[in-house]
Amino acid sequence: MERLSGLDASFLYLETPSQVMNVAAILQLDPTTVPGGYTFTTMRAEMARRVTALPSLRRRLADSLTNVDHPVWIEDDDFRIERHVHRIAVPSPGRVEELSQTCSHLIGQVLDRKKPLWDMWILEGMEDGKIAIMLRMHHACVDGATVADLLGELATSTPEPPVVDPGKVAMTAGSASRRDLAVGGAINVFLQRPVAALKLIPKTVPVPFEWFRRVRSGQGMPAPFLAPHTRFNGPLTARRSIALTQLPLADVKRVKEHFGVKVNDVVLAMAGGALREYLEAHDELPDAPLVGLVPVSVRGAEEKDLVVSGTNKVTGMFTRLPSNVADPVERIRVAREYATLSKAHLQEIDDNMLRSFAEFAPGNSMATLMRLYGDRRVAALHPPIFNAIVSNVAGPASDMYLLGGRVESVYPLAPIFHGLGLNMTVFSAAGELNVGLLTCNDLANDISALASAFHDQLALLLDAVDRGETLGADA
Repeated sequence: MERLSGLDASFLYLETPSQVMNVAAILQLDPTTVPGGYTFTTMRAEMARRVTALPSLRRRLADSLTNVDHPVWIEDDDFRIERHVHRIAVPSPGRVEELSQTCSHLIGQVLDRKKPLWDMWILEGMEDGKIAIMLRMHHACVDGATVADLLGELATSTPEPPVVDPGKVAMTAGSASRRDLAVGGAINVFLQRPVAALKLIPKTVPVPFEWFRRVRSGQGMPAPFLAPHTRFNGPLTARRSIALTQLPLADVKRVKEHFGVKVNDVVLAMAGGALREYLEAHDELPDAPLVGLVPVSVRGAEEKDLVVSGTNKVTGMFTRLPSNVADPVERIRVAREYATLSKAHLQEIDDNMLRSFAEFAPGNSMATLMRLYGDRRVAALHPPIFNAIVSNVAGPASDMYLLGGRVESVYPLAPIFHGLGLNMTVFSAAGELNVGLLTCNDLANDISALASAFHDQLALLLDAVDRGETLGADA
């Protein structure tokens, strides 16, 4: 067995019917490249073969009343591919809009915790004979980087089916008895956690004071609960709305090279500009800049303590978004300035602090409090912690084939939370910047307009490049 880390388990505790912790990738495929021709049966059979060499897709949760610690992963000895790979038809005419509507319903469905926490939907009926695949996984299993890693394992550089790795086929999560769960959990909670807490407290005490000092001087990340309110910062319902779009990566890099910034700066500038355009159209644009949470992978960070294991190896960077800046060139300069200040601040905070504190998450209590928080609509009673999640994940630059079909787009989706109802994730792959937007339909039922605004923002930046504009002497 393998015990979940506190951060992994927290996504289980946070889940409610209206706050579903699913991470997803939507891929559009050209099925004409599938060896022997596409059928749902043969594609599902190929997925079954691949899963034998993907141990993370064969494990399920185990827990017991005597376990005082987080649940564990064990091997699913009754694994059946039919429980995980399904098919559904996209309504005519099968465009990206209809694909988004269908996937909006699927992303909001809770995964069955009695099985491995993933499923795959093969969507037929797309225009031009294409198909789409939606891979859903629980956030307890993956973060943004591991989704990219998993797609890298599933995808191939040619249509031909790969040989599965015998070593990975032999890997197993094992089993767990009630005694193992109880004894191991008790050792963690009553012996190792107190020691970890004694190490963590001295490192934590200075953090809020330094944060407050930086906020007052304007030289760091914005503090939580100081973000302006928008329509996205309300309580969630179970209804979801998705918007998907693609931007030419070459154009994004052209902007990057011309202004001497990073791709992430361009993404943050476009996100701030798109939010400005969208909220201005609804006469809801705040005067103050919006605040984004940017997930940051800490894979490779030094891991000294018990409390930093697990699948989700991320921390979060708060940064202002240049939504209050009218000029597109000035927006990219300000986006870089905000991001630079936030990165410098984040570097002074232990990479593992978030995961360390998550280790102390009280399972049943946390789950009960989250249900009350959602049911009582508490998110409407306090200022937003931040306004939106903005995530940028790098994918492969070369062509990919998934189960034999050539991948034409990969749209990422990540969860939203009560009071934090907008997630904007971009994934670069095969010459495209794929943008996936997720919100609650009862907060915004026209999220496609926000997706269109990304195209407007890129066009404005390209026009500025063609005119030879620069960021100025302080760039």
